[in-house]
Amino acid sequence: MKEVLCVILGGGRGTRLFPLTKERCKPAAPLFGKYRLIDIPVSNCLNSGFNRIYVLTQFLSESLNKHISRTYKMDPFTKGFIEIMAAEQSMEGADWFQGTADAVRRCLKHFNDPAIKHIFVLSGDQLYKMNMRDMYRCHLNKEAELTIACNCVKEEEVSALGIMGIDKNSRITGFAEKPKDLSMIKDMAVESGGERRYLGSMGIYLFNKSTLIELLEKDKRADFGGEIIPGAIGERSAYAFRFDGYWRDIGTIKTFYEENLSLTDPVPPLDMFDEQWQIFTRTRYLSPAKFEDCRIEKSIVAEGAIILPSKIIHSIIGLRLRVGSGSIIEDTVAMGCDYYETAEEMDRNGSRGIPLLGLGSNCHIRKAILDKDVRIGDNVKILNEKGLENFDGPNYHIRDGIVIIPKNAVIPAGTVI
Repeated sequence: MKEVLCVILGGGRGTRLFPLTKERCKPAAPLFGKYRLIDIPVSNCLNSGFNRIYVLTQFLSESLNKHISRTYKMDPFTKGFIEIMAAEQSMEGADWFQGTADAVRRCLKHFNDPAIKHIFVLSGDQLYKMNMRDMYRCHLNKEAELTIACNCVKEEEVSALGIMGIDKNSRITGFAEKPKDLSMIKDMAVESGGERRYLGSMGIYLFNKSTLIELLEKDKRADFGGEIIPGAIGERSAYAFRFDGYWRDIGTIKTFYEENLSLTDPVPPLDMFDEQWQIFTRTRYLSPAKFEDCRIEKSIVAEGAIILPSKIIHSIIGLRLRVGSGSIIEDTVAMGCDYYETAEEMDRNGSRGIPLLGLGSNCHIRKAILDKDVRIGDNVKILNEKGLENFDGPNYHIRDGIVIIPKNAVIPAGTVI
């Protein structure tokens, strides 16, 4: 598929995911105990047969850059690549990327391979499994200049998405970006499963390369969804590709938390166990998880975890996490650790009153997100018993009633949150 280039947008600030994005960009956020968000779009591309991929980065990109370089090493004989393309100063401009379209516009000069005829533009922070070849075939069959993937959404979801209207041939007839009033899109409703739905843009675009260049050179505005796409609908041959599978945008702490825990469902909405459509990530060669007299219900435990006698219910336990004896973890996403402490380090830190890496003994954690490399002392309770919706503490934050312990945070023994 030398004629197809995939461009993944990974440079947003991700402010709504704070504090998870305090030290990393959103696509680098850990996911499901062992992955990162960026692994989802990259895996979709690779499973679909598209192996020429650029990841555009900007804010706090060190973690993402490291993950990409360590994970995706392409066979030179495939002539495929997965490369980071960072915002850069040039003679034409010294500013940061101003938006999704501006990021692609300023990188166009790097897409000059004459073999490239079509360009996918993808988001780096969505959960879905889609065979992009189907969208590509639809694009070719319709002789489209632009194809936009869409998903049926309910009325309460339309204000957060671009909503499209289509004719009987799936040609896009109208586009409204994040409409606040349903009267604006009353003619765009479709029937799905006997219910009234709307076609929400998934932020996945397929352009003819020549069309993309012309659009971005003609219109200097910064954003695809709010500016470039609506202007192109009437002027270009634009079609919708209807995707009926699972799709979620990870935009807030609440959605991040809920979608992580959804993997513990008996039949999870995103099948991570499909060997025919694997989700790729960094290979770490860790030992299997170790358990001692534990009770574990409806949970996922990643490799390398060490769980002493404890109870884990409806939770995700990440790589290398150590859980002390007598602890209870409920409805929690624990991202794990980047390394193990040695016995000498554990003795030294213990003598200085510094909690060991991971979770101490006799702790009770409920409805929380524990970021990487946290140190939680013995007898800590993280329960949000006051029922706070949003709050910022000295070493923790609460968003949507979920307690977040930031990366590298230290919670002293006996603390109650």
